[in-house]
Amino acid sequence: MFLTLPRTSGEEVSLGRFLELSASGEIDRAKLLNSDSRVLFVDDGEQYWTALPSSPEYLSQFLQNALAQGTELDVDQQELKSLLQPATYILPALVIASAFLLFYLLIRSGGATSFVKAAARRGAGDRSVTFADVAGNDDAVAEVREVRDYLMAPARFQQLGAEAPRGILLVGPPGTGKTLLARAVAGEAGVPFFSMSGTDFVEMYVGVGAARVRDLFRQVRERAPAILFIDELDAVGRSRMGGAAAGQDERDQTLNQLLVELDGFERDTGVVLIGATNRPDVLDPALLRRGRFDRQVVVDRPDRRGRLAILEVHARGKPLSPSVDLLRLAAQTPGFTGADLASVLNEAALLTARKGGRTIDQPELERAVERILEGGQGRVRILTPNEKRRVAYHEGGHAIVGWAVGTTGPVAKISIVSRGRVGGYTQMVADEERFVVTRDELEDRLAVLMGGRAAEELVLGQPSDAACDDLRRATALARQMVCELGMSELLGRRTLGVPTGGSYLDGGRLEPDYSAEVASRIDDEIARLADGAFVRATAMLAAHRAVLDELAGLLVERETLREDDLSAFAAAVAGRPSPAAGSAPGPAQASPDIPTVPSASG
Repeated sequence: MFLTLPRTSGEEVSLGRFLELSASGEIDRAKLLNSDSRVLFVDDGEQYWTALPSSPEYLSQFLQNALAQGTELDVDQQELKSLLQPATYILPALVIASAFLLFYLLIRSGGATSFVKAAARRGAGDRSVTFADVAGNDDAVAEVREVRDYLMAPARFQQLGAEAPRGILLVGPPGTGKTLLARAVAGEAGVPFFSMSGTDFVEMYVGVGAARVRDLFRQVRERAPAILFIDELDAVGRSRMGGAAAGQDERDQTLNQLLVELDGFERDTGVVLIGATNRPDVLDPALLRRGRFDRQVVVDRPDRRGRLAILEVHARGKPLSPSVDLLRLAAQTPGFTGADLASVLNEAALLTARKGGRTIDQPELERAVERILEGGQGRVRILTPNEKRRVAYHEGGHAIVGWAVGTTGPVAKISIVSRGRVGGYTQMVADEERFVVTRDELEDRLAVLMGGRAAEELVLGQPSDAACDDLRRATALARQMVCELGMSELLGRRTLGVPTGGSYLDGGRLEPDYSAEVASRIDDEIARLADGAFVRATAMLAAHRAVLDELAGLLVERETLREDDLSAFAAAVAGRPSPAAGSAPGPAQASPDIPTVPSASG
């Protein structure tokens, strides 16, 4: 195309100017460029050119006029350009045809189908991870152990007519070890292990996800016996809805293909599918029926014994000091998952390396727990003397009410060191794992939560924003007692509200299904529980005012007190009976010199 473009030397003039010069006889000789449709001529020793219309009729008339006026015309046929012009049409067609041919060859060789191939990560099936590495989940291990036995000796089960489950769904909060448990099954059985995330199937192009599902199951069947692990199953197995929204049609096709493949499993293929999710409530019912995912195994947060076993596993290879008490550390970490406990030991190792130590001591482990709980300490804020005194009474109020009720477990640590938005905190450790809690024990928790605010008003005369988080948690607990647990005599033994939204493991929220009158009663009951807990906490603190003053003074002096430092205070409170709920507290001793300060306290 570049070669066929017109390129003429000289200056361009208009066609009208050329005709005027030709009519006046000033142009004796000119050259016509046939392919370029241009005329070259010389005037006063200078070369000019003008463009002619490409119409054949005009060109014929132009030639007749030029001959009539006596102008000699030389015609340049420009044979090379005449040959190249058809190529500008032929070559693009050849390029397009070549592209189609190349694409066809790629399809035949399998190169273009890589877009729809399942990028499954395959393990070698070695025994680097076994059930011994899965600590703290003995019940879950027992559930999946028979899968290992079936993969190792399927004939023993087939002789008895028994069939291994086609699919196992691991359900649990993040970090509890669902992936580790699936790898342990493959390691124990010594079979290939294929792993893939649910998001790997999702694409913006309709049909790609279903093609990847087909390719994945084809790969696994070719290497059976094997284990296929799909993490975050809710990304591809979410319940189907009527109508296809943006992206919904692709996900539905992918889920339909997954259901077909699960039904297509033959009983003797030796392929076991293990799925993991923390949202089983959103999975499609067709995916959970018998014959697909036959069994659901809950991998929950470990209890104290489980946390100790997990800590022992993660402590391998780390230089722990002989004074380290992992049992005490397990008691201080209720609700921690396996991933959290691994982070505790890693954080303790980092703290030890930062100070140049060679062994990990108990204080570093406890500081690591604090960092995990606080989500990173941030920089330490310097409190004024008045702020330190207020926070000390606030945290002392939590501790004394906790000792007085006697159901919340011992106080392991009190600190008024302000880090970030946390002005201080009181750490209580339960003596034993509790799975059933009575109404009296929940009311004790409410009183403990109100202990900080009650101490501020009792001693300092006015509240501060230090109890913001306490009030939020107390309100949520009171609402749960009234609406979900049926612990209100006024509203009766019923659940108020239909659970909707939220996670299966986190409880979600309640959608109101009651009248405005009942809603008003609910508010009254929540206020009654919260106010009653405040009155009860104030009465306890008034009864132990001397202990509160002494504890607050020691906190202001030392800033952090541990269980050994607190044993005498606990004995003093526990040795004296606490007033009954609703008792009137003693007169508040106000301190007008303590202003309301911006402090956040746990």
